[in-house]
Amino acid sequence: MSEKARAELAPTGVLRAGINLSNFLLVTGRSEKDEPVGVAPDMAREIAAGLGVPVTYVPFKTPGELADQVNNNRWDIGLIGAEPQRAATISFTAAYVEIEATYMVPGNSPIKSIADVDKPGVRIAVSARSAYGLWLENNIKHATLLPVSGLDAAFNKFVDEKLDVLAGLRPGLLKDIEKAPDMKILDGKFSAVQQAVGTPKPNIAGATWLANFVENAKRSGLVASLIERHKVKGLSVAPLT
Repeated sequence: MSEKARAELAPTGVLRAGINLSNFLLVTGRSEKDEPVGVAPDMAREIAAGLGVPVTYVPFKTPGELADQVNNNRWDIGLIGAEPQRAATISFTAAYVEIEATYMVPGNSPIKSIADVDKPGVRIAVSARSAYGLWLENNIKHATLLPVSGLDAAFNKFVDEKLDVLAGLRPGLLKDIEKAPDMKILDGKFSAVQQAVGTPKPNIAGATWLANFVENAKRSGLVASLIERHKVKGLSVAPLT
């Protein structure tokens, strides 16, 4: 354990872990103390244990809000999707878990496959600044993205405005389709959201330590055990790098 890494990652003597509350796969509830519960909080707790310090959770409603605070001394590590836009200011580990992202369309839609979506005139509702939304911003060339704040708002916009496509994480879309059984979810995926651990760019020694911790957590079975502990469906352990 590098003392420099500990000093960078826990300068106050406590690891302040930024947690994205909107990811229902990684944050599955609240404790009696109103702390977030789930795979991401447990991962942060294990990182703190590895550093030999306590953990405190700094919750954010969205991943975008978490990322925005990277230079404001609000958190030491952030557990969010690793995307190029965020990597400009955040040093990310390799992913520790992956989540499949795909599309939902009306049952009578002419869109039959992932490849049919990126066409002129196709309107896609998406939760703004989500990891998969950022991926779509970088990769959609012909369709029109209509980002709105929050998962429920994206679903409501898709339904109320009779849009062509709703982008989302497959587990979330499986819940949405219970409210709209006349819809269908396309086979396959357009991306797998890479959920990683980030730290501010200046923390060079800390970033190296985190990268090694995450690889060991995947290799040892720790990440798999966290998924099993919280009985989360739709998460898979990311491949070793």
